Amino acid sequence: MTDPVIRALDESDAHLFDTLPDPLDARAAHRLTHHRPDWKRVALRDGEVVARAAWWGGPDDTEPLNVNWFDVAEGEDEAGAELLRTAPWQVELELNLPPGRREDPRLHAAAEARFTAARAAGYELLVERFLYRWTPACGLPERPGRLVFRAEPDDAVFFDALRRIHSVTLDAHSLRAVEDGGLDRAAQEELDFFRWCPSPREWWQIAYTPQGEPVGMHIPVHNPSGPCVGFIGVLPEHRGHGYAYDLLAECTHFLVERGAEFVSAGTDQGNFPMAANFTKAGYPVVRERINFTPVRRE
Repeated sequence: MTDPVIRALDESDAHLFDTLPDPLDARAAHRLTHHRPDWKRVALRDGEVVARAAWWGGPDDTEPLNVNWFDVAEGEDEAGAELLRTAPWQVELELNLPPGRREDPRLHAAAEARFTAARAAGYELLVERFLYRWTPACGLPERPGRLVFRAEPDDAVFFDALRRIHSVTLDAHSLRAVEDGGLDRAAQEELDFFRWCPSPREWWQIAYTPQGEPVGMHIPVHNPSGPCVGFIGVLPEHRGHGYAYDLLAECTHFLVERGAEFVSAGTDQGNFPMAANFTKAGYPVVRERINFTPVRRE
């Protein structure tokens, strides 16, 4: 067997990316995603594509933020690992998979092959997440009416709230940020993401009790693929009262009132309270996302 040839693509040969079978229906998952041809790489064996990966970033980003499409042909785990291992960007890997993949032997095998290749390339599992997509057919979630929502122009108010929220977070990405740089880093990463999104800053809202006590925050945003729930967070002293549902319902209404025909969202599978709130609000699970990160080097 000949060694695989790893190469980047450009406009002239971008079609090669589409020659590999797509058992996990990644194309459907990325129908609204724009991938730059020069951020795509393939592994070829005897002229045939046996592995492929597409890196992704926003329209103004000069470097990709993650790998969000990665495939290997049957028996080509090592070629896939080499494709990731030799890439110029060592960033987070996201695999968007169909729900129910564990019950379907064909889907399970295809997913496991990608996991094996990722681990061989030096990636480790960070978290498994549920991806949701609300549409009008789901019905608008009822607003409980318990909270008052107001825009807040001062970033420092959000920064302080994020620090407090992340002090008791269940979110794996936030926990990793706290581990790496403390609560300040975790809060700043969230603010940087909100700012990175092309939606108006004026959309960010703080939630208050009728008596004026802050309860939490919700951030409705548009990312490059469309409207989504950017962030839902309840302050520690107000946990246990179901306010996350109030925030999610308000965020959904807010986006719909501004023309959204769908709303995307996600949460860690281990974040049982938030997953339950998405279910209560009528958000169906449409995909699962498996996040891998490059292994840290000491």
